[in-house]
Amino acid sequence: MAIFTGAGVAIVTPMRENGEVNYDKLGELIDYQINNSTDAIVITGTTGEASTLSNEEHIECIRFTAEYTKKRVPVIAGTGSNSTESAIYLSKAAQAAGADACLVVTPYYNKATQSGLYAHYKAIASSMDLPIIMYNVPGRTGCNIAPATAAKLAKDIDTIVAIKAATGNVSQELHTMALADGKLDMYSGEDGLITPILSIGAKGVISVLSNVAPQQTHDICETFFKGDIVKSCELQKEALELVDALFCEVNPIPVKHALNLMGFEVGPLRMPMSPMEPENLERLKKAMIGYGLIK
Repeated sequence: MAIFTGAGVAIVTPMRENGEVNYDKLGELIDYQINNSTDAIVITGTTGEASTLSNEEHIECIRFTAEYTKKRVPVIAGTGSNSTESAIYLSKAAQAAGADACLVVTPYYNKATQSGLYAHYKAIASSMDLPIIMYNVPGRTGCNIAPATAAKLAKDIDTIVAIKAATGNVSQELHTMALADGKLDMYSGEDGLITPILSIGAKGVISVLSNVAPQQTHDICETFFKGDIVKSCELQKEALELVDALFCEVNPIPVKHALNLMGFEVGPLRMPMSPMEPENLERLKKAMIGYGLIK
């Protein structure tokens, strides 16, 4: 059974002006997401600035989200690291904090071999009982899970149940699905490719777009699952200008600016993330106006 079906939000971590995590605002964002049909909350991922959170903040964000959500939707905790030992520590802590699953990115910077990736994920899975979604985003990590490796992990290890596919290469994702032979669920990690990835058998998307357009992102998936492929494609196309603007600078810089433009007051980014360049901010505003998010 899939951890979730539809659109899971890769939720931002709101900050106060002094740089502290704003848990009150995080609760507001979770309510907003659930009230607008988001199908899962993914906390402490890339969009949540996990790489700049201390271990204590990281675990507290997971604990808060699990407690606040109260099982209304699944809570998936980002627990990846370029250190296997650190990923094990965070994954075990996520289980203790009440998460329903872990999203584990490939080790970044190290450039592990395929055998190293296999050993890494096997060690994490062996350390705790939560289901694992592997996260393959080579453009960000410099590391790519080959289809054969992803399929072998899914077939060999019962708790490795899904992959977040963010290679931008639909052919690779199709090969992964074919080799996994039904043992591995897939979620799009690309907001611009939701419908195409659904068409090869994916269960949904783990989405940045959902932060600002949760209902619309859910609807892209829901219309597809109801068999209205044409409508799903139309909704996907309507979102493209906004999706492009949300990634015109490195995520999560634009999406945090977008939420602030919408009045959510999610605060600043942590360094080394910096404010948007003025021309890109204007591009984002234009796209948001066109999509009906702001006036």
